[in-house]
Amino acid sequence: MVLLSTPSFIKIAHIKHLFDDPSEDRKIHTRKVPLMGGMMIFAGTLFSFLLWLPINEMGVIKYLVPSLLIMFFVGMKDDIIGTAPVKKLAAHLFVAFIMVLMADVKLTSLHGLFGIREIPEWAGIMLSVFTYIVVINAFNLIDGVDGLAAGVGLIAATFFGLWFYYAGDWTYAVLSFSLAGSLLAFLRFNFNPAKIFMGDSGSLTIGFLFAVLAIEMVEYEAQDLPKIINNISKPILAMSILVYPLIDTIRVFTLRALKGISPFTADRNHIHHRLMDLGMSHKQTVITIYLFSLLIIGSSLIAQQFDPTYSFLVVIASVIIIIQIPFFIKTKEEKSAK
Repeated sequence: MVLLSTPSFIKIAHIKHLFDDPSEDRKIHTRKVPLMGGMMIFAGTLFSFLLWLPINEMGVIKYLVPSLLIMFFVGMKDDIIGTAPVKKLAAHLFVAFIMVLMADVKLTSLHGLFGIREIPEWAGIMLSVFTYIVVINAFNLIDGVDGLAAGVGLIAATFFGLWFYYAGDWTYAVLSFSLAGSLLAFLRFNFNPAKIFMGDSGSLTIGFLFAVLAIEMVEYEAQDLPKIINNISKPILAMSILVYPLIDTIRVFTLRALKGISPFTADRNHIHHRLMDLGMSHKQTVITIYLFSLLIIGSSLIAQQFDPTYSFLVVIASVIIIIQIPFFIKTKEEKSAK
């Protein structure tokens, strides 16, 4: 669906002038590129998911699909005429409360991380809502380089799909692989030089789905898991799968807070911006981040033989050290300024 529909939409976008504006200072691209590619990702994922979903599996789907529609249309509005950050945040909170309070997709335990098992219900609700908001915004914020959000999303969706496949959860395995297929097809048109961008309609949609997948992975009953994945720390693996969007968002939000500005203020302080400032091309930048994501996921799997808290500290320390490397290297402009 994505492969067949995207070329037609690109033609329509050129006729109707549905472009991303390259005039803003923080924009990397200098030409007009069609926006709202998230329409195809949304349609392809939902179509494939519902087509292959076992007929007797509804449960959480009753709440997931309406929440998905809300995220999609909020993103679509932002792509067309723009949406105030506070209104987008309200939509994020709305879908978060639907999933937490109605669908019961929420965190109830840290599974031994920091020695904590069960957590109070109020703490679980707050942590779950926070998780939805962070993950949704994380994928929205990294969509700044050709092929970055789609490629990182493809890696994440594939690993989530494999985990749920081995866990025997066909609902979420089908959802993950449907999303992976849509993103793989979309990369055909979004990889540098991009012919189309996914826009907020795409990034908010996939961010919401990853928040659901991550929470469902963490909350999966350990006794129901086969031996091949039974000893893997689910919180660490979930965070590792989403490592780049999470660490980049936390870093950027922290810097903005220290400067006393809104965390939703757009700037060029992202890690991918820094890599490009060092002279990397679009392709080199996204491939470096792809490899970084795969490296951290692999490290989290190797570290599973240790205590969960120790494994988490080792993985997070490795991540922090690696992401600081580009900022220790001086650009030509910075050297000349000295």
